[in-house]
Amino acid sequence: MKRLNLILVLAILTSAIFIQSCKKDEMETPDDNSGILPSSFKVDIPDALSGTNGLKNSNIDTLQGNEIYEHMRTFVEVGENAAQVVEDIIRAIQEYNINKPMSFTYISEDDNRQKHLEVIENVTFEGKNWEFQLTITDQGPSTGQDDGKAMQVFWNRNPVKGIAILKPYNIDRLEFVSFPDAMYRVDYSEAEEMEYASHMIVSITGIPLEDPLVNLYSMNTIKMFAGKNGNIVNVYGNSEHPNAKFFTNETGFDWAFVGSGNLNRDIGVAEVGLPSNTLNSSSRNTILVENSIKNVFTRQIYEIWPFIDSTSVQAYLYNTDAPGFFDHNGFVQGGVSPHPQYNILVENIADLTPYNPKEINELQIFFKE
Repeated sequence: MKRLNLILVLAILTSAIFIQSCKKDEMETPDDNSGILPSSFKVDIPDALSGTNGLKNSNIDTLQGNEIYEHMRTFVEVGENAAQVVEDIIRAIQEYNINKPMSFTYISEDDNRQKHLEVIENVTFEGKNWEFQLTITDQGPSTGQDDGKAMQVFWNRNPVKGIAILKPYNIDRLEFVSFPDAMYRVDYSEAEEMEYASHMIVSITGIPLEDPLVNLYSMNTIKMFAGKNGNIVNVYGNSEHPNAKFFTNETGFDWAFVGSGNLNRDIGVAEVGLPSNTLNSSSRNTILVENSIKNVFTRQIYEIWPFIDSTSVQAYLYNTDAPGFFDHNGFVQGGVSPHPQYNILVENIADLTPYNPKEINELQIFFKE
């Protein structure tokens, strides 16, 4: 997880640097200061559902229920950070008042490679029409199918809606040499779709896995939805962990989650399932109930220790009950609501379902050719 968070943080820094390294005299003089880039490109998630402040050291063979919930908060934060990276890059580009189609080339001060930025109008991507497309490309020799593309953004202005795709390796070939295949994508909309005033879908693929002896629970893929209405934010998604195991030798699990949080109160409720990362099911009951934390742990414990004292098992499973309740400090408890203010959030998650784990296992992200 530390390596993944590093890539997200560095992407913000290096992106800002290579944008600022463009010489203004290489650009067209803008007609006005309005700009055409969207001012926002993400949904803020309550800290109760997104953070690492309650996470303990995970370099152990098995996790307890509260740690499973805390890991979920970490994975949600990774998705939120990816969206923040995209938004920060767009804001950095905004400083140059790009208000019409244009293109220019420059030398990045980070990897000393030539980059090219181009904005064009009236494009089609994935069967939809977009007012604008921005593409940043590494102009040096390309080693993959991306043709050196570092970033593509497709967007409409009214209402704001867009898709952003990013490959850090082509932003800085030196800094991200260990992450040649990592890519992420943010779909964002303020068009009041999917029953939300605004929503985003964040996908990340190609994350290098850590050594299982160091971290069994590192992930290589995540896909997360976040929708906002007023102060309420609902989330659902999956993160894939090919090396994860708990009590038996079975490996390859999917952190499947649904959650709802209140931004003002900074509280949240979440339900987590631990299905196989190759499970082919879109059923909420199969993903979150049959493969709930408690059910998966119980099955595996009795498989390894069939004659274990049930009292000891129940004590170990104390924090595995669903749903999990959170405040600004992280996990509070599982199963029973600590306060009536959580009730509406419990109702919200009953209507949410994670993605099909098999689809996450096969997820790929591509630039437009």
